[in-house]
Amino acid sequence: MSDSTVKTLIALDEGIDATAIEAALPPSGSLQVVGIGEGIDHSWALLEQSAPELLLVATSGHSEPALHLIEGAARQRPDTPIVVFAMGSPNGFLQRAFAAGADDLIVLPATQEHVAFALEKALARTRATNTEVRQSPLICVLGPKGGTGKTLTSCNLAVAFAKAGKRTALVDLDLQFGDVGIALGLKPERTIYNLAHAGGTIDAEKLESYLTVHPASGARVLLAPTRPDQAGLISVDFLREVYTLLRASSDVVIVDTSPSFSPEVIATIDVATDLAVVGMLDALSLKDSKLGLETLELMGHDNGKIKLVLNRSSAKVGITREEAEAVLGRRPDVFLPEDREIPRSVTEGRPIVLASERSPVSRAFTGFVSTYLAEFDPAETSNGGKRHRRPRGLRRLRLARGRG
Repeated sequence: MSDSTVKTLIALDEGIDATAIEAALPPSGSLQVVGIGEGIDHSWALLEQSAPELLLVATSGHSEPALHLIEGAARQRPDTPIVVFAMGSPNGFLQRAFAAGADDLIVLPATQEHVAFALEKALARTRATNTEVRQSPLICVLGPKGGTGKTLTSCNLAVAFAKAGKRTALVDLDLQFGDVGIALGLKPERTIYNLAHAGGTIDAEKLESYLTVHPASGARVLLAPTRPDQAGLISVDFLREVYTLLRASSDVVIVDTSPSFSPEVIATIDVATDLAVVGMLDALSLKDSKLGLETLELMGHDNGKIKLVLNRSSAKVGITREEAEAVLGRRPDVFLPEDREIPRSVTEGRPIVLASERSPVSRAFTGFVSTYLAEFDPAETSNGGKRHRRPRGLRRLRLARGRG
């Protein structure tokens, strides 16, 4: 451990003896224990009262309360490393703990030297992440109702970013009926299903080999499965690995989603830096878009990270833009007018930003990307361009979904 003491909070799950945990800690002086939470509820209270530099969560195995604590702590205190002490074999709890936001897991009994090394590694990794790593933005494109132009938006955003010189990755997360390949004129020779089916660990080189390059723009695309029955192989944990690698190797990542709040979409929303909600100027779409925005609010996402896109905004359907704003409770950020060139560009697999740069829709997409580029500019971010966000977990999502 380092010479300076580290303020440490110990959270004990039910049935865990504090003396066993204290005996495993490095020699006195390296850690300053600022509190010992006897039970998860007590630990929550101590976490809010203190400002620990390290959180140790001790559990005897799989524990939902412990997972909730890890998720909440990772969300509220992203700069505080979390290390789990497992009494005995963790079995399947290991993966769940890491997905919740834990930085390391130590199986007890273990020597003090082993524990000290693991804690120092977790602290060093967090310091390095906070000072050096710049995570690329991830834009999750949502359309609570199908047929609103969500895929159209995702593909044109990806191509426009690539045209602007950004190394862009596009993921088709409509796992059963994804159309990104058709919209971009790409053959699905390798898909996200093939990547998941390959098994083994995923690294940047392996992932890159499963991306299809869009010839006209250079955007890299992870295509959806070719059959609906293949969607079941794509897990939330797998997606998180893919997103982490793509954000490390790209300037921007865009994810086109299915028209639902499925577990995969929820997980994507949870790690996204930005959300784009696409709706249309008709009564059904406006109603669903409003419900989608309300759901995102329940999930804890503020309007600052949400861009609202109104597709076919010039359509004569008996609803004015002002009436749409009143229904939605906010003014759309982007208006995409009707354009007779859109159906042709989709049929030809040539995004409108390439097919017709003078098209009003093409200019709207270009302006949309310019807005994002200004926000993503390192000079304009408050922390010197280092966009560090840790996975926030799915707890609030489950609560929101439970409200019906």
